Amino acid sequence: MAFDIEMIKKLYANIPGRIEAARKLVGRPLTLTEKILYAHLWGDAPKKPFERGNSYVDFAPDRVAMQDATAQMALLQFMQSGRTSVAVPSTVHCDHLIEAKENSKTDLDRAVHESSEVYDFLASVSNKYGIGFWKPGAGIIHQVVLENYAFPGGMMIGTDSHTVNAGGLGMIAIGVGGADACDVMAGLPWELKMPKLIGVKLTGKLNGWTAPKDVILKVAGILTVKGGTGAVVEYFGEGAVNMSCTGKGTICNMGAEIGATTSTFGYDSSMSRYLSATGREEIAAMADQIQEHLTGDEEVYANPAEYFDQVIEINLSELEPHLNGPFTPDLATPISKMKEAAAANGWPTKIEVGLIGSCTNSSYEDISRAESLAKQVSAKGLSLKSEFTITPGSEQVRFTIERDGFLDTFGKIGATVFANACGPCIGMWARVGAEKAERNTIVHSFNRNFAKRADGNPNTFAFVGSPEIVTAMAIAGDLNFNPLTDTLLNDKGEYVKLDPPSGYELPPRGFAVDDPGFQAPAADGSHVQVIVSPTSSRLQLLDPFTPWEGDNLLGLKLLIKAKGKCTTDHISMAGPWLKFRGHLDNISNNMLIGAVNFFNEKTDSVKSQLTGEYGPVPATQRFYKAAGVGTIVVGDENYGEGSSREHAAMEPRHLGVRAVLVKSFARIHETNLKKQGMLALTFDNKSDYDKIQEDDTIDIIRLKTFAPGKKIKIVLKHKDGTKDEIMVNHTYNKQQIEWFKAGGALNIIRKEFADKQK
Repeated sequence: MAFDIEMIKKLYANIPGRIEAARKLVGRPLTLTEKILYAHLWGDAPKKPFERGNSYVDFAPDRVAMQDATAQMALLQFMQSGRTSVAVPSTVHCDHLIEAKENSKTDLDRAVHESSEVYDFLASVSNKYGIGFWKPGAGIIHQVVLENYAFPGGMMIGTDSHTVNAGGLGMIAIGVGGADACDVMAGLPWELKMPKLIGVKLTGKLNGWTAPKDVILKVAGILTVKGGTGAVVEYFGEGAVNMSCTGKGTICNMGAEIGATTSTFGYDSSMSRYLSATGREEIAAMADQIQEHLTGDEEVYANPAEYFDQVIEINLSELEPHLNGPFTPDLATPISKMKEAAAANGWPTKIEVGLIGSCTNSSYEDISRAESLAKQVSAKGLSLKSEFTITPGSEQVRFTIERDGFLDTFGKIGATVFANACGPCIGMWARVGAEKAERNTIVHSFNRNFAKRADGNPNTFAFVGSPEIVTAMAIAGDLNFNPLTDTLLNDKGEYVKLDPPSGYELPPRGFAVDDPGFQAPAADGSHVQVIVSPTSSRLQLLDPFTPWEGDNLLGLKLLIKAKGKCTTDHISMAGPWLKFRGHLDNISNNMLIGAVNFFNEKTDSVKSQLTGEYGPVPATQRFYKAAGVGTIVVGDENYGEGSSREHAAMEPRHLGVRAVLVKSFARIHETNLKKQGMLALTFDNKSDYDKIQEDDTIDIIRLKTFAPGKKIKIVLKHKDGTKDEIMVNHTYNKQQIEWFKAGGALNIIRKEFADKQK
């Protein structure tokens, strides 16, 4: 389906001139990333080049995408902006609130019934403000965007960290918090620090068991979960051209797991084929006309070290399939080394469940290659040794693979097909027995494998692989199995070997779908009523946060000193809490319940300095708030890694936390804190983390002279009467400091629109 053709025509007409101007400004050839960024600048042309990693830049994204869990808070904020319709094309996708339990039909029916209030709200607010609405069951946001909205050379933001998936179609697509989405929908510029550039040169060609997923699994092992922070990863080379468009999407999707701002590929014939196959021949024809502007300059790819801040080279012909994990997506193990690694680490080797699909790997190509292995189960006299599930990425993919017999093949070997939704990938999996917290192993083709992520069990060892490898491992039921070399015993007592997977880049008979699940907004939404019940437990209209008092923050108490990895899952869990994503007060009851307290090694157990007793984090913080006592949260490295969910920033703000002080932040979370009027600070000397004591009273001073690049002083007053003074850093620019002073960015937006109405 083709949308927003006129917007794309206008952009494509302007791109050549904007890129030429940027090339003259910079004085050298340009990467694809630079071309797209400079082509989307807000306002007047700059007088000098922007400095990577330092310059804050205002951009004008082409569109906004939101999933149902984050759209609620984004649109509740947008409703306060004063606008009557969105300023750029925007969509809402209902994919997060559908729990995977029995099968697609039963699970979808249950979700529509249980979440009808939320779906009705999202449908009505979309209808009123000119937003495209994709109904429950239509598919996962990122697959639906790739099929309908992504286009080469475009720029998009989305309220989900895996918005980056659209890089597979040559976009700069970036995950943001709802407050950022609110800004862009309200017609304001979107600010981003000019990213650094990481170039990944792909040579050779994928073959046999190796899939696009293995490229990003390899890159994750090289860069780690924070190696891409503040950077865009740009893939190029013959290996990139030899890869399918959806394969490129898989690689870009998991770029979120290395902390990258986004990832992208230059436009090529695979993207043209995909655009045409998904009903967008007109866009493909337009892109073909300006192809040279939709990829990096030749000089850049010929001498990448001169143009990128870091260059990685991977020979796809030699790349081996990988399994990454457990508990972190950057622990990369080649399949040939897994048996050795499992024995050395004591990982459970019996595979209980194999799961394929998700926004990362649910294309027709992915499913067709997995189906080629499923066919071998009966053909070779084998049987599944693990449970096996399939989560299609969209109704278009599901309908097509059903038509082509793939679902029948999976059904014959005992697989379960879940709804076209996020399901187990985000913790919406009602896995039987997970509550027993037993040690067990699963393999999946999703993107994240943090503890408790899929099923809530901290002892589930989750490993990430390609759909092909996951299918083979589910057939074998053994983590030690290497399908490239090992054999399996069939029902005749014979040892047989699985043939390498095969499949189709695109459906030979074309895509098909009866009802894709799209609802267009009203041409005039002024008559549409958006009603939120004051007694609802799922939705709550927002009140503005209070502005800064204009003074130093004195007498703060330490709420928690988080130890080790503290992702947005730890700060604001998903799973059963998704139902409260539109109700700030109710969802705040999950604030930091997954964070490990440095002082007692427990989760959801912190000491109240007012009572001396230990209790749950949210309850303790509510007690501080009721007593009028401000608090501070202290964290470790890469704090806020993971999802883009702004609830992880809004909950502490709502409950009275005044500042978050950490060794380092994940990009999106730091921005979300700033947007909500919080202080996001980092230790100048990371070893000062060790000086924070459990009973500390903390003063944050020098706030009256809060300015870009100027350090802030913190005084730690210990229980024994001693003190430590430490210096902390921040990355606030002038505009962001105004957000802090105003009590949040939305307060400024509201005032600006109110002033215009006078």
